[in-house]
Amino acid sequence: MKILAFDTSATVASVALCENTGLLAEYTVNNGNTHSETLLPMIEALLAQFSLSVSDIDLFAVSSGPGSFTGVRIGAATLKGLAFGSDKPCVGVSTLRAIAESLSVCKGLICPVMNARRAQVYTALFRSDGQTLERLMPDSAMSISELDEKLAAFGEPVYFSGDGYGVTIPALSLTEALPVPDRLRHQSAYSVACVAYAEHLKGKSTDDSSFKVNYLRLSQAERELMNKNKEEN
Repeated sequence: MKILAFDTSATVASVALCENTGLLAEYTVNNGNTHSETLLPMIEALLAQFSLSVSDIDLFAVSSGPGSFTGVRIGAATLKGLAFGSDKPCVGVSTLRAIAESLSVCKGLICPVMNARRAQVYTALFRSDGQTLERLMPDSAMSISELDEKLAAFGEPVYFSGDGYGVTIPALSLTEALPVPDRLRHQSAYSVACVAYAEHLKGKSTDDSSFKVNYLRLSQAERELMNKNKEEN
C-alpha cells in the first residue's frame, strides 16, 4: 500500500511517501515560506522522484491537529483536494500522537509538546515499551506549570519532543527531562504515515468528505467574536 503523508501543523513542512510502514522518501522544509506556497510543490517533487501520480496513492494521511490553525487548515484542505472523488481512504492523525511515534523506541514516558502561544502548550502523554505506545493523557491545551505538576505525579523522568520543546524544558521545575536529539524534536510526516497505516488496518480510515480536524481550542478570531457577542448581550 502506497501512503502519502504530510504534516503542516507547525513551522516545519514535512511530506513522506511510504510502502506500508517502509519509508521510500521524506522531504522536510523549514525555509520560512508559508505552507500554502511549499506543500504542493513538495508533494509533486516527491512523487516525480518515483514516477508516480496522485492516482497511484492508496492511502492519504495528514496531521489533523492540534497545531497552527492556518497550518492544520492547509494540510486538511490539501488532503481533501488530492483525495477528492477518488474513493481512496484518508486518515487524520493527532499531531501529538505522531510526535510521540518518533520516540516510540525510547522506553518510558513520552510527552509531545507544541507551542500553543498564550502561555500554553498542546500536549499529551504516552508510555512506550520500546515498540508500542500506550496513551496516558488525552490531547490537551494547558500551561507548562500545570503540565509540570501532572508529570511530577508519575515520579519518572520524561522524554519531550515537538516544537514546544524549547519553551517547555527551561520552564520545568518538578520534572526531569531526558535528553532527546534535535533531529527527533520536529514533526515528521513519516511518523504520521506509520500511525495512519495502523489506524487504517483497524478500519479507522475515512473518505475525504468525512475527514475532520482537531484544533483543541478556538482560533483568535473565533475567541474575539465570541467575546464581542457576550459584550453585546
